[in-house]
Amino acid sequence: MSEAASRFALVPASYVFLLRDTDAGTEALLQLRGETGYMEHHWAAGAAGHVERGETAYDAARREAEEELGVTPLDLTFVTSMQRTQYADAVDERIDFFFTARRWSGEPHIVEPGKALELRWCPLTDLPDPVVPHERIVLEGLATGLPAYSTHGFHAGGVPAATIPEGRP
Repeated sequence: MSEAASRFALVPASYVFLLRDTDAGTEALLQLRGETGYMEHHWAAGAAGHVERGETAYDAARREAEEELGVTPLDLTFVTSMQRTQYADAVDERIDFFFTARRWSGEPHIVEPGKALELRWCPLTDLPDPVVPHERIVLEGLATGLPAYSTHGFHAGGVPAATIPEGRP
């Protein structure tokens, strides 16, 4: 097998958390995942998906928000990136780009019934269960502060690491 053929794929994805401020604090719009083949019946970003060939992570975030929530244009803010793996079982690794938006046009709604079962505004300090694990890390970080880069699923010194702040090996 050639070196190129034996390399794994790096799959980029963009995530959008719509945010609003209330008397109870900041809330994020989450979707309850339906029959998608991944993390079904877990709470997740209101909009997310793969970055397509020739598309920037920003463009993918805008496209996913329109396709999944029916909102556009968005005033996006990049908040963090996360490199993910399933370690020994990995045939691909992921690089996730997380964005927030506090301004958009249109009323968010489920555009793809079946893929999303429910939309709910959730306080960042009182998230529902279960939340997709790597997304929970980002949501909790939105309330407490996020590193510019983190990882999920890698091992640091033989110990599983949920997140490794920027600058650590």
